[in-house]
Amino acid sequence: MIGRNVKFEGVFGMGLMGLLAASAGWISAGVSHGAITAEKTDRGVIVAVDGKSFAEYRIDLGPKPIVWPVIGPTGLSVTRDYPMADTPGETRDHPHQRSLWFTHGSVNGISFWEEAPGRGSIRHREFVQVRGGQDAVIMTRNDWVTPDDECLLHDTRRLRFAAPGDVRLLDFDIRLTAARPVVFGDTKEGTFGIRVAETIRVDSKKGGQIVNSHGDRDGDAWGKRAAWVDYSGPVGDSIVGIAVLNHPASFRFPTYWHVRTYGLFAANPFGQHDFERMQDVDGSYRLAEGESLVLHYRVILHRGRADEAGIAEKFAQYAAEDPAEIP
Repeated sequence: MIGRNVKFEGVFGMGLMGLLAASAGWISAGVSHGAITAEKTDRGVIVAVDGKSFAEYRIDLGPKPIVWPVIGPTGLSVTRDYPMADTPGETRDHPHQRSLWFTHGSVNGISFWEEAPGRGSIRHREFVQVRGGQDAVIMTRNDWVTPDDECLLHDTRRLRFAAPGDVRLLDFDIRLTAARPVVFGDTKEGTFGIRVAETIRVDSKKGGQIVNSHGDRDGDAWGKRAAWVDYSGPVGDSIVGIAVLNHPASFRFPTYWHVRTYGLFAANPFGQHDFERMQDVDGSYRLAEGESLVLHYRVILHRGRADEAGIAEKFAQYAAEDPAEIP
């Protein structure tokens, strides 16, 4: 079990009236302005807002489904293109960090995180739902398969896209179900990941900034447990941020964060030994055949820094919502 109690001063300390006010403000803006479409293609699903690109769910690029590109509120991409495209000026490290994805570095000792010989793959099985409207929803089923073609896990994931006000929003909810007894190993290499655009990353020295719900910044946010983390920096002529919120109903909330100044931005509930740097702890987790665990995240693409975008208040609203049900 993860040790260390976490307090949420400034978040749950808002009080009931503050929470209700935050909720009302966000909910009133929660209806997208204009239609959101979800167009199924041979390579996945294209999501657009008023005919303009928002994101694409891809099942044809590498050993796992990814979301790429991811377009922020200014109309520019907020995640790295490499290795899917050769964009000048981008770093060429960590080719397995593909825009936005979900994997883990040790499932029964097999890595689904790296893309090297001996790694596992997550195979798209079917689309359960694809629809547009005032928001868009993509629901899929996938199989986690070893190099020997043995299925260890099934997942059902639901991605919801919305555009309330001047932000872009993605809810990512996933149920992992064991096809046979499995162990999620204690490793920092996981799990819900984003690789931010080149100019956003702190190491680019262009004004990138990381902050979490406790106020830890940049490298100090790595390995900490927090309700949310925001990564912001310049994209074109504007400061744009990516906030990832962890819902309280999510497995092992609040999660640890494998967030790096070089541009990796990942939530990982399993890496206790690596993050705490303690020899006598173990964050691994066992599932018997047929057992499940569920994780819930909200990604908010916004203008400005975390405080300007009111991310603490948006987390309070998200925490008050019932999480999506994943069959």
